[in-house]
Amino acid sequence: MKNLIYLCLLFATVTYPITGSAATLPGHSETSQDSVSSNTSSTWAEIGSPAPLFTLDAVVNQEFKKISLADYRGKWVVLFFYPGDFTFVCPTEIRGFNKSLAEFTKLNAAVLAASVDSKYSHMAWIKSGALDKLEFPLLSDFSKQTARSYGVLDEVQSSARRGLFIIDPNGVVQHMLIHNDKVGRSVEETLRVLKALQTQELCPINWKPGDKTIKH
Repeated sequence: MKNLIYLCLLFATVTYPITGSAATLPGHSETSQDSVSSNTSSTWAEIGSPAPLFTLDAVVNQEFKKISLADYRGKWVVLFFYPGDFTFVCPTEIRGFNKSLAEFTKLNAAVLAASVDSKYSHMAWIKSGALDKLEFPLLSDFSKQTARSYGVLDEVQSSARRGLFIIDPNGVVQHMLIHNDKVGRSVEETLRVLKALQTQELCPINWKPGDKTIKH
């Protein structure tokens, strides 16, 4: 009998080896409980889902301030990430959005720009005159956590990709655009999409303000 019990235990050990603090049995995931918790608790930017919250250092009117997405509840938010300060395409975009800021304001929309550069780099860039008189916040995502949560962090280059998000007054992502870093975005197209979203109706291809929407 003792030999039989020994053989059964030996068979069980070989078939289901015990590793770590607990055995991995058939029908059970090999992912640890800690891994499952960390994955399910992550927040990512998705259409129709709450935008990942953040509080970041920023330069506003040549002053250092803290900017939180939660501060803009009740407003539309146009949040765009750019690769870096002191570059070539990025300042053309920032100046372009700056020139059209009054149009966004009329639409109850705030404009925020962010990169992974430090707030000191932002300040130096603004003071260089390259961005004219910047009238919206330049956010410093120095930890890269915000860019990562919005899915725009280039992990190889350690910089933010050219991503743009439109967030509604309830804090929900309604528009996402991410493309090649070499190509600047269109302020006109951003305004068109924002206005289309604000109709809360079906808007056909190439819809412009004043055009008919689709009734259903």
